[in-house]
Amino acid sequence: MRKLLLFVLLVVAVFISKPLWEEKVSPYVDLSIMDTISDRVMSAVDTPAVSDAFDSFQDTITSMIITIDDAIQQTPSIESPEASSPVEKPDLSVPTEQVFSVYNVQLGDSKEQVEQELGDPQRQSVNEFDTEWFAYHENFGNFVMVSYNDENKVNGLFTNQDLISSSNGLTIESSREDVQAALGDPLTSIRKGLLRYQLQDNGEYDMYQLDDSYVTVFYDKHENDTVTAIQIVHESLENNRDNIYTKPSDALKEGFEYQLFDLTNAARVHHGLQYLTWDEQVRETARKHSADMAENAYFDHTNLDGQSPFDRMKEDGVRYNVAGENLAYGQFSSVYAHEGLMNSIGHRENILKPEFGFLGVGVAFNEDAQPYFTENFFNN
Repeated sequence: MRKLLLFVLLVVAVFISKPLWEEKVSPYVDLSIMDTISDRVMSAVDTPAVSDAFDSFQDTITSMIITIDDAIQQTPSIESPEASSPVEKPDLSVPTEQVFSVYNVQLGDSKEQVEQELGDPQRQSVNEFDTEWFAYHENFGNFVMVSYNDENKVNGLFTNQDLISSSNGLTIESSREDVQAALGDPLTSIRKGLLRYQLQDNGEYDMYQLDDSYVTVFYDKHENDTVTAIQIVHESLENNRDNIYTKPSDALKEGFEYQLFDLTNAARVHHGLQYLTWDEQVRETARKHSADMAENAYFDHTNLDGQSPFDRMKEDGVRYNVAGENLAYGQFSSVYAHEGLMNSIGHRENILKPEFGFLGVGVAFNEDAQPYFTENFFNN
């Protein structure tokens, strides 16, 4: 009996000491998905404790590394931000002149009409159509982006919240089957100059030509392929682009950065979470990594000097208890980048992680005008 007791104590002692002899694991999650010209994204997360293993993965995910901190330490207490106060949803009317409206706004409405309905814009930033998105929201609730032509008439609309109304009953709760039953087969390609570009068919979005406009309906793969966002742009706006990628500029870089930040916060608020605070310091960390990837033609969380995202943050003086990074490459815009990230479980978890409180976004373009997006999340 005494020998048995000693054996049990030995087993317990070995188990307790396991972290001291077990081989340590690389301190980030590395997910590479959707390896096409229009969608390629990666995710990384760093916490002082072992991260949760994911229950399921998309077929296109190629690798995963569960994280553990380099030093054995007690997880610090992190107070989760409170959820945002819900914003009252407006009464939505059925559009009569067009198939879709967003927050009761349709293409062709005047800026004066829009701002009577939505109030003053919270941000104005350059977009891929060589115009500007005016972002309207209340602490990122009732979030809408609107573009205007030279006559201050609406020529572009976007929302990723429950603000969609249609003449055929489609809403943000409609399934992809509902959309295709109502609108028919989506476009398979789009013409730019002398070239015709094939649109991807991975179930994340469908594009249609309706009412002299291009309508892109985005779907949420993690919510039964229901509608999660809609973008409507006038044909003249889309046809003005000679290439699928817009000519880079400092204004476009900054526009993409702020748009991805706003889209992330709108998604968080839609899911009942507190919105994130913009952090200029970590934006510079993100910018430098995007520029490094674009200039040196690679796509990875680990840079060519062997630094992880968390090495780069610490080097730049960013103090954190929890941090994460999302990467995307080759999407047409921040809208497509964000919707692709939301359809990947690892990136989605970063976007919707309650413990995060700050975000900085950095964008750079390669010699082919393809954008690289880096999102750095953290809390301290």
